[in-house]
Amino acid sequence: MNNRIEINPKIMMGKPIVKGTRIPAYIILNLLAEGYNFEQIIKECPDLTQQDILAVIDYAAKLTKFRELVTV
Repeated sequence: MNNRIEINPKIMMGKPIVKGTRIPAYIILNLLAEGYNFEQIIKECPDLTQQDILAVIDYAAKLTKFRELVTV
C-alpha cells in the first residue's frame, strides 16, 4: 500500500483515507466518477494535493487488480 493512504479503525471507522486528513478515498473516487478534474477536487478539498489524488487512484487500481489464470 502506498504511504499516502491510511486505514485506521479509529478514524472514519477504518475506511481508507488520505493520510493526515479525514477524507475517505471513496469521496475522491466519487468526485472523479462525476467528472471532476484534479483542480476541482482540490478546490472542494483544499487539504488534498495532486499526489494524494493519484495515490487514491493507485490504491483503487490495486484493489481491483486480478490475476488471469492461464491454462495450457
